[in-house]
Amino acid sequence: MKPKDLVQAFRVKDGDGFRLETIDPDDTRGFKTKELAAASLADGVATLAALQEKLYADNRWAVLLVFQAMDAAGKDSTIKHVMSGVNPQGCQVFSFKAPSPEELDHDYLWRTTRSLPERGRIGIFNRSYYEEVLVVRIHPEFLDKQRLPEGLVTKALWKERFEDINAYERHLSRNGTLVLKFFLHVSREQQRERFLERLEKPAKNWKFSMVDLGARARWSDYMAAYEDMIRHTATPHAPWHVVPADHKWFTRVVVVQTIIAALQGLDLAFPTVSREQQQELKAAQAALELENGRPDR
Repeated sequence: MKPKDLVQAFRVKDGDGFRLETIDPDDTRGFKTKELAAASLADGVATLAALQEKLYADNRWAVLLVFQAMDAAGKDSTIKHVMSGVNPQGCQVFSFKAPSPEELDHDYLWRTTRSLPERGRIGIFNRSYYEEVLVVRIHPEFLDKQRLPEGLVTKALWKERFEDINAYERHLSRNGTLVLKFFLHVSREQQRERFLERLEKPAKNWKFSMVDLGARARWSDYMAAYEDMIRHTATPHAPWHVVPADHKWFTRVVVVQTIIAALQGLDLAFPTVSREQQQELKAAQAALELENGRPDR
């Protein structure tokens, strides 16, 4: 399958009528072996590294990558492998967990807004403001901690938050931030296997938390929340990409090709050098060449 077709297969630009069941977590499209996917990923990582260098030099666009998923879907490893060739100076990763007291004293977009990428850089949100329409929606006690005025907590709250998020991402888009959102879609059975692996291997015990089992017990609630989230916030300027995640090697290929396609659409270019600057560069080159073989002064 061509990279362009691979990207289009999992992109959701308009969430109206979207059904999560239409994406098979076990899907690998044309990749029949892990080795084929690994070769494609390596090529993609190299291409992404070159594009990131151009993005940094161009210094007009910022890129925001948002990752959401159930526990053990592979967010961390996807970020690690896909961004492995990128210059660390041009990439920032932020993981958002339970909000601090200071963060709870602000609106829910405040803490992520502080971490938005600068122009020329790629910012990665490992979980994000979307937690506000996922875990907070399923656990009302988390909403209580936000101490919103009573009159503002109505049945329309989630619809209003979807509207706010869409407006927020539209604002970012209109001001030069490319927003790409990924939901890594793992099956319940595959999550079970990965949890067992974490429990069986001492080196991975630290990755497991009893909180994970609590979320797993409400799997259907979370799937309904994710589906509703995608339906209401998939837009042309900030599309969702629902990526099959039962095979991590395939997930990484889809993610890297999606980022590459988006960056190639930005018409990035290295800065041009004026005639006057070219003359200065030639003079500098000539001076350096004259120093060849001379001792330091």
